[in-house]
Amino acid sequence: MYYILRLFGILLMWLYQVFGNYGVALILFSLLTKLIILPFTAKSKKSMMKTSRLGPKLKELEKQCGDDKLKYQQEMSNLYKKEGVSPTGGCLWSLLPLILLMALYYVIRQPMTYLMGLDATQIEQITNVLTAQGLDLSSTNAAYTQIVVARHVIDNIPALQSIVPNIADLAIDFSFLGIDLGTIPSWRWIFQGPYTLLGFGLFLIPILSALSQFASMIISQKLNGSVATDDKGEKDNAAAAAANQSMKTMMYIMPIFSLFICYSMPASMSVYWIAQAIFNTGIDSILTVRYRKVYDAEDEIKRQKAAEEAAIEAEKEARRAERRAANPDGVANPNTSRRKVKKQQKAQEPEIAVKGKLSEEEREALRRQRQELQEKKSGLSGDPNRPYCRGRAYDPNRYGKKDQEAPAEEAPTEPTDEEPKT
Repeated sequence: MYYILRLFGILLMWLYQVFGNYGVALILFSLLTKLIILPFTAKSKKSMMKTSRLGPKLKELEKQCGDDKLKYQQEMSNLYKKEGVSPTGGCLWSLLPLILLMALYYVIRQPMTYLMGLDATQIEQITNVLTAQGLDLSSTNAAYTQIVVARHVIDNIPALQSIVPNIADLAIDFSFLGIDLGTIPSWRWIFQGPYTLLGFGLFLIPILSALSQFASMIISQKLNGSVATDDKGEKDNAAAAAANQSMKTMMYIMPIFSLFICYSMPASMSVYWIAQAIFNTGIDSILTVRYRKVYDAEDEIKRQKAAEEAAIEAEKEARRAERRAANPDGVANPNTSRRKVKKQQKAQEPEIAVKGKLSEEEREALRRQRQELQEKKSGLSGDPNRPYCRGRAYDPNRYGKKDQEAPAEEAPTEPTDEEPKT
């Protein structure tokens, strides 16, 4: 771990020596780390956008499955496999900036070890020399003792050259815009001061860090929600809102966490975090525009397909309207099936609400309606000339009643002599 942190320290120290400003070095270090992990960021962004596009389908699955959570989980897993989406893909790669942040924290906390490259013996000797000169090297937090010692090195170079000959090249000025980035901001400044411009700036840096994180997350959610479309290729605002709702808690937790951390660490961490939020927003916007072109092409195909289906359905409806206009009474075709005829008859029957006892006039009207319907039904189908057709026009008395006596059969005659017997 030392060699990894030392590598970070060498890069940050080189940026400081080139530009001569600790704050600028932190900002450029943030930019370089974002560029280094850009391929992983792009992969995470692509996975998040794919997941956002599945919002409408997941919403439809939720309606279909209802309260069956197990079935919903299975269907959702199948959908992810079919679309080639990993639900944790966006989260895993987004952990890389957090790992880099933790590494940078160790580098900033121990600048004499990782930035200046001094060993424990040299650090102890420098501390003793500065203490002998009457300097107060105490710190409210023992973890940041090296920052307090390194802050005094630049003002005592001649006294320390006997310990480290090139100490002048390693000394660090922690100031940025007049603010000492080696100092830990405190929210107690409101009550304790000092009420100066620099004191207010030191107090304001953590707040700016939290606000930048909040703004970055809002912009990211809006960009991800803009790619949520339905099966017709149109933007689905409801699905986008549902996807953003799941991230709403994180949108508030992260800025609060950032505020707490920045009031517990040196101000240099706040500067790095602000730079990260700004670069995240810019890179996120660029990646969204890039992948949005691909998804726009897919949505255009969906819209064309939906338009073709709508045209086909409109043509079918026009044909159905023509048939209804040609047959307004709904008279069935002789070849229409019995089930379809019954369905048509049922649709034509008037709905009569019977409440209580009917008057004589209402009974007479109901009787006439039933009689008219019966007369309509009597001529709808059947072929009376086909003896075995038992349709609605079948006449059971066509060949006589069953109780009608059949004609007596003639008695068989005996064969004559002229006719041979069989």
